[in-house]
Amino acid sequence: MDMKTSDPALNTDFDSLTEWDVRVQLAAAYRLVAHFGWDDLIFTHLSCRVPGPEHHFLLNPYGYLFHEITASSLVKVDKDGNAVDKDGEGKINPAGFTIHSAVHMARDDAHAVMHLHEPNCMAVSAQEGGLKPLSQTAMLCQAHLAFHEYEGVALNLDERERLIRDMGDKNIMMLWNHGVLTAGKTVPEAFIYLYFFTRACEIQVRAGNGPHHLPDQQAIDTTREQGQMLGGAAKLAWPGLLRIADEQYPGFRE
Repeated sequence: MDMKTSDPALNTDFDSLTEWDVRVQLAAAYRLVAHFGWDDLIFTHLSCRVPGPEHHFLLNPYGYLFHEITASSLVKVDKDGNAVDKDGEGKINPAGFTIHSAVHMARDDAHAVMHLHEPNCMAVSAQEGGLKPLSQTAMLCQAHLAFHEYEGVALNLDERERLIRDMGDKNIMMLWNHGVLTAGKTVPEAFIYLYFFTRACEIQVRAGNGPHHLPDQQAIDTTREQGQMLGGAAKLAWPGLLRIADEQYPGFRE
């Protein structure tokens, strides 16, 4: 593809996107998760609301690996987890619906929601204190970070209330002993939160048990405040990420 031509998948303004634009962005995100090695076979999920008043959203068909996802293979479901199109019936993972529907239903700004079991995120979610201010990357995430206790595989719809309560208005949530959940106004924004948190956890795991050098509290607070603008990095990073997807996995747009 000639990236110099107009490409709606580069658009980070959700209100001006069509359903197909969202499908292409979300399919690209699936391929990029696989590219970075963050996937867990078929067992995690990325979703995005479809533009329009119905509050339908797109989710991966259960059984597909992330590197197999295409724009047309994504399943459109309603807020109750029912496939909107007949060819999507029976293709949704119930646990995926529980987690994603909770955030989509409670947050009008959470158009995109991403959940991973990335090993470094899971390792940090098992550590006392969770994410620590060991790196600039971690400190930039702090202002966006919430926490949710593990309750078992997310099959109980009652857990949605607690997920919503714990996440509040944050865009990154550490799922203790489980992984990570991010939300964003667009697929690119949710992905950038995912990237920074995953990288911060990787750095913490590589740093080992210490002893560690920590910045003073003023530096931590300053970087935390600077991190308020983290979601805006999506506008800068997404074009390059989309080029990776187009170069390495061109079939995602189908």
